[in-house]
Amino acid sequence: MLLLYQTGYEVGRYVSLEKVIEETKEQYYETLEQSSVGWHEGEHNLLPWIDYFLVMLLKSYQRFEERVGQTSDSTRQKGWKAKKVQDVINHMIADFTINDIQERCPGISRPTIQRILNELGQDNLIECISRGRNARWKKR
Repeated sequence: MLLLYQTGYEVGRYVSLEKVIEETKEQYYETLEQSSVGWHEGEHNLLPWIDYFLVMLLKSYQRFEERVGQTSDSTRQKGWKAKKVQDVINHMIADFTINDIQERCPGISRPTIQRILNELGQDNLIECISRGRNARWKKR
């Protein structure tokens, strides 16, 4: 993080790089293993780790861009919260939780997100696959 800050990459101030790494931890460990083969002999290859690091940095900037979104008058228009939540859901690859949406939609309350999820469920655009405190949804 310090090296990123010192070189002008400040995305870590706004997006948790640790969370991005956690979400891709299997790939992270595979990359570390690939990069460390031949370490003691001085014949290791850093390219797999560098590729992973750059992809992780790109994902962080994409997440930051999702969070910032459009900062113009679009946030004052009626229905902007529902549109933002729908946009986030449309970009989800796998199933998701309210926390996943909250992280990508700062300023939109949990009850509002829940209401929008209920409306999308009634419209058969998403499906609740697990209920309760850690409820999960998926796109249809």
